[in-house]
Amino acid sequence: MSGFVEKPEPVQVPGLTHLHTGKVRDLYRNEAGELVMVASDRMSAFDWVLPTEIPDKGRVLTQLSIWWFDQLADLVPNHILSDEIPAGAPADWAGRTLICKSLDMVPVECVARGYLTGSGLLEYDESRTVCGLALPEGLVDGSELPAPIFTPATKAAVGDHDENVSYEEVARQVGAETAALLRRTTLDVYSRARDIARERGIILADTKFEFGFESTPEGERLVLADEVLTPDSSRFWPAAEWEPGRAQPSYDKQIVRNWLISPASGWDRKSEQPPPALAPEVVEKTRGRYIEAFELLTGKSWS
Repeated sequence: MSGFVEKPEPVQVPGLTHLHTGKVRDLYRNEAGELVMVASDRMSAFDWVLPTEIPDKGRVLTQLSIWWFDQLADLVPNHILSDEIPAGAPADWAGRTLICKSLDMVPVECVARGYLTGSGLLEYDESRTVCGLALPEGLVDGSELPAPIFTPATKAAVGDHDENVSYEEVARQVGAETAALLRRTTLDVYSRARDIARERGIILADTKFEFGFESTPEGERLVLADEVLTPDSSRFWPAAEWEPGRAQPSYDKQIVRNWLISPASGWDRKSEQPPPALAPEVVEKTRGRYIEAFELLTGKSWS
């Protein structure tokens, strides 16, 4: 079993139609046909959406995404129309809401990796490949790759794993031309973001993007969508503490994962029981890591 420990009821707002409740975001459509994306403070781990929220997490994800979209605007257009909250929406939606273009979404998670870790490391240890791409001998957990690689994955429903797929499978699903465009754009955006993060003392180990197409008078145009380059969608490591050959400290939910699999939580991950509420100190430490990532990357003070 996996999924929501306690699935929330969607907020009812006049003029908005609720479309979907995701791990973190609630999706609505307004009367103009635009998408309204609201980032909650929900936290997921091990395919569960946990019963405890992380205060400010949704605002951090939204504000950091807005900042990154601005840094990338010359490389690829994005889906944001406005960050104003709709009339009649709860005040709590401020800072966590985006009004977005409705796109024809590509059914692929576009993952870029510049360093070896996570599921990529597991595959490498077995076959010296990641998503079928051959890599040199001698790499370890945290090694920088000779060049960034495109390692796509399937999109999974709440409670399911994303699964790595080959580039050939992406080309089969979406066509060779679109697959090539996705790979090129993903690696261009990753390289720009990696360099920006590095200037701020952060290693961008890997990240995932979502893209969609919009119709324009000139034809179909690829658009960067969803969240972008946040601690939920990326592995950020402190550059000063980078040490290949071990798990790296990170600006993400690793504090939560570590606590859940520790004796302190009392939870057996292999059981069918849902995970417990997070300890207050885990909540505060995790919130601090998300805010630290925002401040280091943007140079802005969180308030």
